Amino acid sequence: MRPSCQPFRIAGHSHLIRLPGLLLAAMASGCAMTNAVPPPPASEVTDIAPEAVTEFVPVTRYGRYTLVELAPTAAQHDLLLQVVEVEIPGTLGATVGDALRHLVLRSGYRLCDEQSADLLALPLPAAHYRLGPVLLRDALLTLAGPAWDLQVDDGERKVCFIPGRREASAPHEPKPPEINRSAESPPLIREVSP
Repeated sequence: MRPSCQPFRIAGHSHLIRLPGLLLAAMASGCAMTNAVPPPPASEVTDIAPEAVTEFVPVTRYGRYTLVELAPTAAQHDLLLQVVEVEIPGTLGATVGDALRHLVLRSGYRLCDEQSADLLALPLPAAHYRLGPVLLRDALLTLAGPAWDLQVDDGERKVCFIPGRREASAPHEPKPPEINRSAESPPLIREVSP
């Protein structure tokens, strides 16, 4: 017997070998077809966004991988935006004036004493012996309290406090905490035996 010229032919089952090949070719050709969308004509193209303005920002190399912008920070422009963290020296007779003077010591500001003598003589609350990190403006307002308004003279770099406008109302009384009745435990019942 002579060997057959078709090495993959199995007697009576040649269609089983050709069928998967045809399916594979049909699937591959179906995936390769795409519908090309023609590009819009050049006359319809409009510039939606304006051209980006390239602004020169001066920088300097600081170390191997760091570039530092050569511009002052916001806290250097407005000194009240600097972040401070202070701990008032623990003396028994510390006043609000002592704390304010200690706070503005290295801030670039000085305290004006003539308008706020009443405030400066008040005793310092224990909660104010340590403040921060917080903005300088917020620290000054915290030490003064809500009854005083902050005035800043940037020309002379003075920080002043004036009494706030008080409405004719009753003195400030803290509100009692609201009680959640559903979270309370039921009242105790005493059992009386005869």
